[in-house]
Amino acid sequence: MALDAPPLRWMASLLYGAVMLTGLYYVVAGLAPDWSGAELAVFVGGLLALLAVEQFDWRRPRSRRWAVALLVVRIVLLETVNSADQAGFSQALFVLVPFFAYLWLGRAAGIGLAVFYLSAALVRASTVTGGWTDPEVVSDLFMLFIGLVLTVATAAVAAEQRQSRLRAERLVAELTASQQRVAELSAASERNRLARDIHDSVGHHLTAISVQLAKAEAFRDRDPEVADRAVADAHRAAGRALREVRESVGALRDEPFSLATALFALVEGLDDVDFRVVLDVGDADLDQGRAGSEALYRVAQEALTNARRHAGADLVRVAVRRGEDGAVLEVEDNGQGFAPDTVAGSGLSGMRERLAVLGGSVRVESTPGHGTRIVASVPAGTR
Repeated sequence: MALDAPPLRWMASLLYGAVMLTGLYYVVAGLAPDWSGAELAVFVGGLLALLAVEQFDWRRPRSRRWAVALLVVRIVLLETVNSADQAGFSQALFVLVPFFAYLWLGRAAGIGLAVFYLSAALVRASTVTGGWTDPEVVSDLFMLFIGLVLTVATAAVAAEQRQSRLRAERLVAELTASQQRVAELSAASERNRLARDIHDSVGHHLTAISVQLAKAEAFRDRDPEVADRAVADAHRAAGRALREVRESVGALRDEPFSLATALFALVEGLDDVDFRVVLDVGDADLDQGRAGSEALYRVAQEALTNARRHAGADLVRVAVRRGEDGAVLEVEDNGQGFAPDTVAGSGLSGMRERLAVLGGSVRVESTPGHGTRIVASVPAGTR
């Protein structure tokens, strides 16, 4: 309503003021000798009341009952003004009635009132002797017809503009809500990604540090050299953890990432006498994009952590090869194995979530007592 209310209010007010000033001019100029003081007072008072109605109407909440009440008030005031108008100027104001009815009560109400006023004018003309042959009467009827047609057409345009504006406002509100939803989903996705990174990266290295420190404590009295080497490995694991935190920050900055280099560093930190890792990265730098390379690296990291921490494996084979539509990572250990359907951990679910976002997949093959094989794939060109 904010777009069409002020113009309509001022349009109606301007018409009321023009009719009132024209009537007063006729009286002052002596062109309406039959106009009594009482009629003039009713004429002016009715138009002032209509002006007040326009000012009051637009400050009230719009409802159908309120619109009907204000329309009835307008009709009563217009009939009152017309009855006291000896010059007939106020007849032009009746076109406002179907106009407001169309806007606030709908097309049927507006057209119905326009037909009613035109029919009333025809009936009134038929009661005048010689009215159908009087050029002035015919001209008034024709002008009334044109005025009502233009009024209804203008009201239809104004109503359509208002509906278009309301639709536009609704679409803007829906678009804003959608943008907020997308922002929330993006933030949630980023939180999940960071949670997976923390679990896969920092969690892995903390596991390695814990294992090495436990080893150092166990060999402190029996073999100090082995204990010192374990402490040194723990220090290296801490350094790698710090380096991977920096790499995660680098990922946010879109710095280069090499899957082969990352896998070599990962294996170097884990490979020892009690836990051998055989690495084959012949196809590590396929066109799987940075996101794909990072996803495969995190799968390898999680798989190696599980093999050492839970499976009790002492030999793990890691290989990257070309698949049908991208890169495939295989991690196979000789550990104690497990039943995949009975295990629900954040590690396996994190693998699947990470690759599912990229259109990839993870397959876990394992049975108790026969080791575990994990096959992860990502399509080419994932960014």
